[in-house]
Amino acid sequence: MFTGIIETIGTVTQLQKEAMNLHISIRSAITSQLKIDQSVAHNGVCLTVVAINGEEYTVTAIQETLHKTSLGKLYIGEQVNLERAMKLGDRLDGHLVQGHVDQTATCIKVKETNGSWSYSFKYDSSLNNITIEKGSITVNGVSLTVVNSKKDAFSVAIIPYTFENTNFNTFQVGTEVNLEFDVIGKYVARLNALSH
Repeated sequence: MFTGIIETIGTVTQLQKEAMNLHISIRSAITSQLKIDQSVAHNGVCLTVVAINGEEYTVTAIQETLHKTSLGKLYIGEQVNLERAMKLGDRLDGHLVQGHVDQTATCIKVKETNGSWSYSFKYDSSLNNITIEKGSITVNGVSLTVVNSKKDAFSVAIIPYTFENTNFNTFQVGTEVNLEFDVIGKYVARLNALSH
């Protein structure tokens, strides 16, 4: 489990295809604190550390992960949001995040307004994921509050700290992002579907 509070940004240093898998090497400030088999969220995707070499570590994304997320489009030098799994007893500053991406979305609008930023995203509503006004959403691993909730789109507001300390500052119209919808909302939607 994660909280959606990004610890640091990592830089992709190597991408290696092996059969249908993708080995992703990343340089980050937290590499020295990692260990093999540890779970780390990468742009909201929970992946297991499989190797550590100096300031770099490696994780592997399987075909299913590459199909459901934007990780297959990573490039060398790209900035990735990183968060280690939460410790039991820690404060939950964001919301409960599983690190299981539901689908991707596309950034359709970026607007700066007096020191903060508004980002709008569009997603495929046929997968039956929903947002609600003032509900929680995870975008590239960042826990955020939904504004302007629609059937297939929503917006979020970003404060300067989040803008400076996540890869939101690289987003532009057309950027593909990973979405994890609120786990409680997913259970409610599923129960509602089963009752009809």
